[in-house]
Amino acid sequence: MRIISRNVNGIRACLNKGLNEFINNFDPDIACFQETKMQIESNFQEFSQYPYQYYSNAIKKGYSGTLVLSKIKPINVIYGIDGEYDDEGRAITLEFNDFYLINVYSPNSKEELLRLSYRMEYEDKLRKYLLCLSLKKPVILCGDLNVAHEEIDIKNPKNNLRSAGFTIEERTKFTELLNNGFIDTFRFLHPSDVKYSWWSYRFKAREKNAGWRIDYFVVSKDLLKKVKNSLIFNDVFGSDHCPICLDLYN
Repeated sequence: MRIISRNVNGIRACLNKGLNEFINNFDPDIACFQETKMQIESNFQEFSQYPYQYYSNAIKKGYSGTLVLSKIKPINVIYGIDGEYDDEGRAITLEFNDFYLINVYSPNSKEELLRLSYRMEYEDKLRKYLLCLSLKKPVILCGDLNVAHEEIDIKNPKNNLRSAGFTIEERTKFTELLNNGFIDTFRFLHPSDVKYSWWSYRFKAREKNAGWRIDYFVVSKDLLKKVKNSLIFNDVFGSDHCPICLDLYN
């Protein structure tokens, strides 16, 4: 099984930049998108090969939003996190026979860390939610988690210690999640690889590869034996984020 995740930074714009071709070429069983930035009201004809399409729109137009495409019919679909964060379209959970898949777009703490306290509350609620689900069956968390966990995950760590996405507070929350029985699949399988998944549009960051790894597949420890590979396709363009992939043994 192949699962793809990508922050598309506007799905219509990304479709115009080759998103459909990428999906057709890699043919994932499930595709998870974040920051769709549109009020989705019906299935995408561009993705007609995916009969099961689930979307969560932000109330604010042109903001946030998540989407999941699946060739496999889920047992159940849950929007939000324990009844919260649905107003910003932050999360969709699909329950399958062998696992839960949670597609999230974690809130950015913003410039001057204006939303850091909101982010901390979100992290605690997300972790609690994942732990509750994991009591029933294994969990796969994917999406733009808006945190570069370690210094290896960011080009210029010393210059970003108080930047949103690399604060000690955000990184500590991610560590706490991992300490509660979850695995960052890419870092587990590729402990020394330097790869990024997001680059600012400013200062020719992508040309210089001055990026951050903030997109993840995180799994329950008991699912690790089914993980075949965790990949970052940083040669794929069309958004300020590149796609990431989780391959599972059938």
